[in-house]
Formats: sequence, C-alpha cells, structure tokens
Amino acid sequence: MTTSLPDAPTGLQARVIQLVEQNWFGRFILTLILINAVLLGMETSAGLMAQYGPLLVSLDKLLLGIFVLELLLRIFAYRGAFFKDAWSLFDFAVVAIALIPASGPLAVLRSLRVLRVLRVLSIVPSMKRVVSALLGSMPGLASIGMVLVLIYYVFAVIATKIFGASFPEWFGTIGDSFFTLFQVMTLESWSMGISRPVMEVFPYAWLFFIPFILVATFTMLNLFIAIIVNTMQTFSDEEHALERALDKQAQDQEQLQMHEELKTIRQELQQLQALIRSSPGMLPQPKSNPDQSSD
Repeated sequence: MTTSLPDAPTGLQARVIQLVEQNWFGRFILTLILINAVLLGMETSAGLMAQYGPLLVSLDKLLLGIFVLELLLRIFAYRGAFFKDAWSLFDFAVVAIALIPASGPLAVLRSLRVLRVLRVLSIVPSMKRVVSALLGSMPGLASIGMVLVLIYYVFAVIATKIFGASFPEWFGTIGDSFFTLFQVMTLESWSMGISRPVMEVFPYAWLFFIPFILVATFTMLNLFIAIIVNTMQTFSDEEHALERALDKQAQDQEQLQMHEELKTIRQELQQLQALIRSSPGMLPQPKSNPDQSSD
C-alpha cells in the first residue's frame, strides 16, 4: 500500500518506505493474514484446542506481533501521512482491537480478533475497489432506504389498522407490523405462513400483500442493486480514465524530453559551426597540383 508523503524522505525513512512498498512485502503480510484466519478457525474446535491449544495460541501471538511490527514500520515510514489514509487507519484499528486485553468481562472481545482477516480488504487491490464502490454508493443507498422506510411506514399503519385486531401477534402494534412486513419482503414463508392465514379472515388481503411485495421486494431492492452496479461502473470508468491520463502524461513527458534533447543537439551543432567559421586554419587546405607548378 502506498501513502502519499509531503516531503521526499531520506536516510533510514527512505529505506523503510522502500521495504514496505515492495510487492513481496505485501504478499508476505497477506500470507500471514490468511494463515492467521486458518488458526482462528482452528481455535473454534474443542478437539484441536485440547490437543494443540498452546501451540495455536503461541502462533496467534507471534502473528499479532508481526502485524504490530508492520504497522510500526509503516508509521515510521509515512509519519503523519499514515493517519491521513483511511485504509491505514482501518489496519491500525483492526490490530489495536486485537491488542485489547480479553480477560474477565472483556473475554468476549477475543472473538474480535477475527477482524484481522478483514485486513485482506486493504491489501488486495480488487477488494479495495469493491469496498470503495460500496462506500461511494452510500448516498444513493441512503436515499432509497429513506423511501423504503416511508413505504414500510404506510403499509405498517394500514396493516395494523386492518389486521391488528384479528392477528395481534403479527400486526398488533406498528412495531409488530414492521417486523412482519420485513419477513414478507424477504419472501420467507410469507404465503403459507402469513398471507393465506390472513386471507382466511380477510379474503381480499391479497390486494395488500401483492402490491407491497412488488414495491418493496422487486422494485426497491433492484434499485439498491442498480445503485451499487452503477457506482462500481463509475469507479471503473474513472480508473480507466486515470490510467489513460497517466499514460498520456508519460508520453507527453517523453516527447518533451526528446524535444529538449533535439534542442540541445541543435545548439551544440550551431556552436560547432560557429567555432569552425571563426577558425579558418582548422579547415583542410586544398592540395596543390604538380602540373600547374611546373608550368
């Protein structure tokens, strides 16, 4: 991972930056993260912990120490710029959570060590692009979510007033109606479990459930997917545009360098021509013809 620096580093800092930005270094850390994920999964097995518990715990602590050392190297390399990068802060938070003492009432925090696996998101470029696209789609998703809440509220009020007296366990309160409508939206046992029992008492209840499913499930959820896909496509187009801009910049730089070199060559040729003109003795003298001298 590369973090921008305000000033050109020198000395030990430059060497550390060169180390942490090596491809093999990133692959090494990624391998350790995957190994750590396997170890954390093995610790959930009572049989493995009974047989290899001390070894697994020791390996886990060793890997945590390596992750801490890696973060210290990056903090030393990038200094203040480290804390201005969102992905660096993400790595810092994930490792810091793993350092919280997990004893007594905080024993439940030991399960949060698995968050170290999420560091894969900050190392693999393709995963970073997906997460960035998801974060970029949040404003659009929030707008759709607000519309969905309004739809839920309208249908929940209607369901509570119509079905609440006959089915208080499903529609007795507006909160119960919200939860029941969420189950209907997920299409989990909505037909045999909810709508058909309601239709036995209210034969025209299908006029309520079908429009709700069409609006909440098929329309709104597809809008969620459309926003995410559109944002990912936008991010992809921006990356391609940036790559093309960088390529054009490199070509322009190369052409400018060639023009400068040609200009320098012309100047040197002009200086050489001027030197030759100012020194006639340096020009080669024509050879004399012996026949002309005898005449």
